[in-house]
Amino acid sequence: MGDAVSRDSYTPKERTKYRQALLDDLEIFDQHLQEAEFVDHGTIGLELELNLVDDDMAPAGCNEAVLAELSGEYQAEVGRYNVELNHPPLDLSGDGLTVLHEGLDERLRAVDTAAKKAGANLAMIGTLPTVTTDYLQSDEWMTQENRYSALSNMVVETRGELVQIDVARQERYRATFDDIATESTCTSMQLHLQVAPDRFPEAWNASQAIAGPQVALSANSPLFMGHRTWHESRIPVFKQSIDTRTDTLVNQGVRPRVWFGERWITSVFDLFEENVRYFSPLIPESRTDAGKPMMDGNSPGLHYLNLHNGTVWRWNRPIYDPSLQLSHIRVENRLLAAGPTTIDIIADAAFYYGLVKFLSEQTRPVWSRLTFENARDNFYAGAREGIGATMTWPTLGRIDVSNLVLNHLLDQAHEGLRSLDVDEELADKYLKVIEGRAWHRQNGATWQLDMLDKIGAGTKPGTPERQVALAKVLRIYLENQRKGAPVHTWSTEVA
Repeated sequence: MGDAVSRDSYTPKERTKYRQALLDDLEIFDQHLQEAEFVDHGTIGLELELNLVDDDMAPAGCNEAVLAELSGEYQAEVGRYNVELNHPPLDLSGDGLTVLHEGLDERLRAVDTAAKKAGANLAMIGTLPTVTTDYLQSDEWMTQENRYSALSNMVVETRGELVQIDVARQERYRATFDDIATESTCTSMQLHLQVAPDRFPEAWNASQAIAGPQVALSANSPLFMGHRTWHESRIPVFKQSIDTRTDTLVNQGVRPRVWFGERWITSVFDLFEENVRYFSPLIPESRTDAGKPMMDGNSPGLHYLNLHNGTVWRWNRPIYDPSLQLSHIRVENRLLAAGPTTIDIIADAAFYYGLVKFLSEQTRPVWSRLTFENARDNFYAGAREGIGATMTWPTLGRIDVSNLVLNHLLDQAHEGLRSLDVDEELADKYLKVIEGRAWHRQNGATWQLDMLDKIGAGTKPGTPERQVALAKVLRIYLENQRKGAPVHTWSTEVA
């Protein structure tokens, strides 16, 4: 959904033509995979979604003004209080982690400067705790672009009912919306890993296998609409926000568009084929209307397949990217929340890339000994319980996620980074942040919950008192964010 579209609604005739074009693209993709040469040197990249808040810590719907001060690597998101930055691809070897860290800091400073000029502040957090139901049920929340109104219209039209949000842990939040407003609360970081097509299955399977430990370790979204919910509430909220299924279809076993998947794969084609087989097109925009060429240099553009792929939200999404020279394939790891600091983000990246490298090259890979159902259950346990979750792991049985990381996965991530020729001191620097987080059992989610327990003790969701407490928690969070120390070192004492 990164491309602009020409309108916000479509006819049955357009949908029918799109379906046939989509099937044609799938056949072209299959042939291209078998015959073409692809980029085969691994590079990494990063996308980061951000929030804008006013001086009262409420969402500030000024992304148009902010983006007017920026160019190239920045774009709008569905919420008017969101912007996204994109870090260009780079080589991870040597000092690649430093380059990524410095590049991210530079781009965040640019967004922060633009935000201040627009009268707003930058907030890098998985879910902005001060967003309210009233704000999302108003006309103020959505960025006014066709691609977003089209997406919202088509989700609701396909569903045929209002969007229902129901998420609970310590407290329960329930509400209905007439659009996809709650999707805007789910701000994430997305790690890109480019691999040769014949290496993609191993990279994707490894990414799926570690999704549970990843999301548990890095949870940063425990306060949805000011309610104490899942430690990574983005996971259920995003799924429900764009769910085109009614309860009846859920009961029939129809697959959700926000999807963990259901099996290990043997080819990248498996995922694109599943997308076409199981999911009807949401945005049937023709190639001509989109202004897309048939070919991008020597590579097929595959407009229909790529646009459709952008409307099936896998937590590890396959990406086909045509190029004037050679096409490339990448894994887009989408399950982590934004923040809390840049050093935390780079540490998460180092952990992910190192672990995927190690696991994808094992003679007896983890996914041959871990059922897909266990991997999926680990993922949802990590999202719900965060760094206190218990998971299933081959040869270890049921294990606390902090112990799994400290006693097993960290060493594997170190070995993977060594295989990627990452500078040893840099690998140690960033993986020590992961070690500290697991050892102290403090991540963004636990810190936010602890602070709310102290600042807002006794307050109830939806009350003015809770809203004041949430603003205080967010203000202290942003002060810590600006200082830049990793989240496991943040104090939970209230001055």
